[in-house]
Amino acid sequence: MTNNAIIYEDNHLLAINKPAGWLVQGDRTGDATLTDWGKDYLKKKYDKPGAVFLHPAHRIDRPVSGAVLFARTDKALGRLTTLFREKKVIKTYLAFVIRRPEQAAGELRHFLLKDEKKNIVKALPHPFADAKESLTRYETLGAAGNYFLLLVSPLTGRPHQIRVQLAAMGCPIAGDLKYGAAAALPDASIALHCRQMTFVHPVKQESVIITADLPVLDIWNGVQHMIR
Repeated sequence: MTNNAIIYEDNHLLAINKPAGWLVQGDRTGDATLTDWGKDYLKKKYDKPGAVFLHPAHRIDRPVSGAVLFARTDKALGRLTTLFREKKVIKTYLAFVIRRPEQAAGELRHFLLKDEKKNIVKALPHPFADAKESLTRYETLGAAGNYFLLLVSPLTGRPHQIRVQLAAMGCPIAGDLKYGAAAALPDASIALHCRQMTFVHPVKQESVIITADLPVLDIWNGVQHMIR
């Protein structure tokens, strides 16, 4: 990964276009993380001695690409956490699915229940003990080859939310073997990309729009005309 992955930077925030396959934070695998890469980038760029403060304000799954927002200070982290909790950060994703949705656009409502041991989520149609309500809006932008491109806006922030809700309506994401895709993509990613985040800067109080370029993978080629 190169410094071109930086898509927004100031004294308070850092946003990185995460390649599929990278962890945002560490897990039991011990693999390199986007957080560590960001700390190393800041340490080298500003010749910082000692530890560098950098903390993700949210996470996206390992096989997902796109924008990840970090706080560079405690103050920014506290305020960003509040913005996310109050649903004041608008996130939009692009997803290629393997079937065309029956309705071109709509809002999905499920109750998600995560199996921590298997790291898989079930989408239930009705409330259930410990299940969390999940809301996602989608719009079909067009077809490309054997896939259909959706613009997706999660209104809640549940684990695997977009992946399991699209699968629940019969439209698994391309490459997402965990949730019903028949075949993997060449780089083991899934065709889900966090394209944009819009929010009011937690310190400067200015409107910020962060946009992450599409991955360099054949499935994403030639879709610019479908993206507003």
